[in-house]
This record gives sequence, C-alpha cells and structure tokens, in this order.
Amino acid sequence: MARDRFRLPAPAIGSSPKAENLQLVRLPIWLAVARQTWRPYTATATAGGITAVATATPVSVTWAMGDGATVICKGPGTPYRDGRDDPRKSSPTCGHTYLRSSGRDDGYRVTATITWRVTWSASGESGTLPPLTTTSSTSFRVAESQAIVTG
Repeated sequence: MARDRFRLPAPAIGSSPKAENLQLVRLPIWLAVARQTWRPYTATATAGGITAVATATPVSVTWAMGDGATVICKGPGTPYRDGRDDPRKSSPTCGHTYLRSSGRDDGYRVTATITWRVTWSASGESGTLPPLTTTSSTSFRVAESQAIVTG
C-alpha cells in the first residue's frame, strides 16, 4: 500500500544547449535532470495496526536520444555553467554527441527515465520491491554547421 502512495516527480529535463535551441552535429550536449528531484521520497501505509514505510531512491537516468543511442547516467548529470565550462568539451557525468542531423523534421524525440530503487520496512522487517520509473520527453533539433570558404 505504501508503494502505491508515491508521488514521484517526472524528470525535469535540462540540457546545454537548451532543448528549445538548435543543437549542432558533433557538439557535445550536457544532459541533466533537476537536482531537487534527485533525493529519496518516502510513503507510509497502516493496516491492521502495522505501519509500513516505503522509500524510493533514484539510482539512474536512462536517456533515449532519438537517434538510436541510449545514455545511462548514474546520477542527475552536471548542469552546464556559462562562462565556467567549455562548450566544446563533453559533460563530466552525463552527455551525448549527435553524429547526424535530425533533418527538417521536428527533431529527435528524447526521453529521460529515472529508475527508482524501492525499499520497505515494517515491524522490524525490511526488503526491496520492484523498481519504479518516471519519464519525461522533449525534442532536440540537430543541424549541421556548414563552412563557406571565401578568397
């Protein structure tokens, strides 16, 4: 019952460049989910005089990048810091680099799924329940930058 009472947040997708901006082929994208969601959540339920406490703890984020690639990150990712991080370098914790343009369509559909480890305790006993997941999606439009040589 306690497991069914969870109200786990869907991942708030963050990236640099931002999802609404045009991404470039071969330019690393830093991926992250909001840090305030990356914490344990608890829920309780009481039945027959016994109270059970369930705790859901985030363990990974799986990113389906829309180009066939899957990126699995063991934490929320590192937010890019303007003026402090080099945009040509890959994220130290979670990122992806597209190798092809998404064309003239709506872009690559990107899905972030947090996997939550669920544990319980009641009356001096404890255990693990099947994991839970929460998911969000966005689109990344990816273009190729063309150079024009003159002179």
